[in-house]
Amino acid sequence: MIESTPTLRNIAIIAHVDHGKTTLVDEMLRQSGAVRENADMAERAMDSNDIERERGITILAKCTSVVWAPEGAAPVRINIVDTPGHADFGGEVERILSMVDGCLLLIDASEGPMPQTKFVLSKALGLGLKPILVLNKIDRPSAEPDAALDAAFDLFAALGADDEQLDFPTLYASGRDGWAAREPDGPRGGLGPLFEAIASHVAPPRIEPGAETAPFRMLATTLEADPYLGRILTGRIVSGIARPGATMKALARDSAEIERARITKTLAFRGLKRQPVEEAGPGDIVALAGFQKASVADTLCDLSVADALPAQPIDPPTLSVTISANDSPLAGREGDKVQSRVIRDRLLRQAEGDVAIRVTDAAGGDGMEVAGRGELQLGVLIENMRREGFELAVSRPRVVTRTDDSGALLEPIEEVVIDVDEDYSGVIIETLTRRKAELQEMKPAGAGKTRLILHAPARALIGYHGQFLTDTRGSGVMNRSFLQYAPHRGPIEGRRNGVLISNGDGDSVPYALWNLEERGALFIGAGEAVYQGMIIGENAKDDDLDVNPLKAKQLTNIRAAGKDEAVKLTPPRRLSLEQAIAYIDEDELVEVTPTSIRLRKIELLPHMRKKRAKAMA
Repeated sequence: MIESTPTLRNIAIIAHVDHGKTTLVDEMLRQSGAVRENADMAERAMDSNDIERERGITILAKCTSVVWAPEGAAPVRINIVDTPGHADFGGEVERILSMVDGCLLLIDASEGPMPQTKFVLSKALGLGLKPILVLNKIDRPSAEPDAALDAAFDLFAALGADDEQLDFPTLYASGRDGWAAREPDGPRGGLGPLFEAIASHVAPPRIEPGAETAPFRMLATTLEADPYLGRILTGRIVSGIARPGATMKALARDSAEIERARITKTLAFRGLKRQPVEEAGPGDIVALAGFQKASVADTLCDLSVADALPAQPIDPPTLSVTISANDSPLAGREGDKVQSRVIRDRLLRQAEGDVAIRVTDAAGGDGMEVAGRGELQLGVLIENMRREGFELAVSRPRVVTRTDDSGALLEPIEEVVIDVDEDYSGVIIETLTRRKAELQEMKPAGAGKTRLILHAPARALIGYHGQFLTDTRGSGVMNRSFLQYAPHRGPIEGRRNGVLISNGDGDSVPYALWNLEERGALFIGAGEAVYQGMIIGENAKDDDLDVNPLKAKQLTNIRAAGKDEAVKLTPPRRLSLEQAIAYIDEDELVEVTPTSIRLRKIELLPHMRKKRAKAMA
């Protein structure tokens, strides 16, 4: 028989990055008894991926489940989906919202609604969900709950919320301390009010009459690979019963049959674990193992079903890079996956499970064109690949343009929200307006801060973050989200400085680097392998300069006191993967290996670079 759960609720937790989603889920797991009090549970238990833990962000949406059993009432099983907060991973949010019946919208009580808040809320309202507003971090000294609530109500209204959606319940909480209250100064005795709000405000799963006896249907919303079970597809059951051993088929969006398979495992979410169950019914969120080809947005169903379930459309990618095999003189020394075919298979596998990424063959047949939502999303993909042993060459990001009916060129425009000290607002506005951004709003944000809201072309923001941190002395906070496609705004100034290029192959010499320091900032230290055409630093002037990092000091037979002092080098400026990808120009590549990130020219020889520049001009 189907597991007896008198009531079921499916909810997603949505919010802007760093507003406390994953920390709140930790406390819900603890206080519901899903994790024993004496159990050893890692902080941010849902962020299980290495990169998520290192960066403190959620990248992949994940499911968990808790049972809330109030005194004198039937227990409620709550399936919870923790979603990413970065706009770059918005594809995860879009497809997850289609399998839940309600959502918790978290807003930082001091920051108020932010760009990603607007994005995720618009998706939730568009699907007819009725959010529960949670004003989190209410215990911070800078919290302004009344202002945050007013701003949230204005945002709901601006996004076209109906009367039912505007009548949202509001809770005041501290996810870190594990309490929620109905009033800002209410009792702080745990998350009981939050569980009560979910049970009373979120509707049970919408189940059609006779759904339990109807043929099985489920839309796959997430895909992952398990070393023991193979491909695991997660989704919400629309009708029918899921049982291990049953034979099912997968249908594409156009209802064409993809494959038939025998279900080897039916897994339900119980606390932090997926547990095998004998049966699962309509409305429950389950994971099925057994399919070999089915992917995200496909319908998994009984053999008698002919029509696929409608899949939620996904916003298109706005940024693309070309990823190809590493062909530098140092290729193959540090990685074990270096062939184009292996790289191609890995990227196609990524595109299967990530609906926000599009992979196609590059125009010249040299590499793969990978399109996504932003530099962070593409950077995380490349970082995962280098950790798996791949060697890659990555081009400068380009925006994905399109044309309208009249043939005019359109480009993606992003909404940029910047919180910065008042002293630095002038230089930010000047720099971004030079990059074709338009200032929409400028208002005080408390404690000497100013909030700037601008609409800027996505290409203007490629490589801007480093300059932004320099201009604001590291104190500014910038958030971006895709707004719309708009007419192309013309040429934008690129990188101001040229680069220092090695003119030979070998290991860098301290004496040579010491002499080069007056030319500009170096990206390498002494004793590092270099090759002709490799970028070893940034020129202080605006042109590229070929230099010799291999030149040793000429020894003489005359010795004098103090003649051979030890050379003291300035520590090199090390670029992270995202910084390197954003830094390079059109004629440059980033060489990515498991242990190194190097910058290089596409053409390694000087005369070939001149020839290429002439052809491009």
